[in-house]
Amino acid sequence: MRILDAQHVDAQNMTDEEIRRLSWRCRRGLLELDIVLQRFSENHLRGLNKQELLAFDSLLDLPDNEFLDVLTSKVSFTSTEALNMQRLDEFAMQTVLTKLSGHENARLRNNSSKRKT
Repeated sequence: MRILDAQHVDAQNMTDEEIRRLSWRCRRGLLELDIVLQRFSENHLRGLNKQELLAFDSLLDLPDNEFLDVLTSKVSFTSTEALNMQRLDEFAMQTVLTKLSGHENARLRNNSSKRKT
């Protein structure tokens, strides 16, 4: 169920109502997924670019178990038929998945500690 309007699809141009609708779609049946998505919505949703929003919106269309499998890298998003059919930007999808998994903070810490040495 897509809610993104192609006219203003980057987060900076989304209305508060569109952000609220997208945040509401983050509420899921699986507790693990619900927690991850709520954290993502609070911390990253407003900063996504157009391609990242399209990737995230496509992930939200997946059934919970399939979404969790992609999120935990049990299944690659490139092997998920529903995502492959949409020809999404792979870099944007990987960026969204990294933010969803919480690994972007670890990557930033690793990069900053490498610079110090």
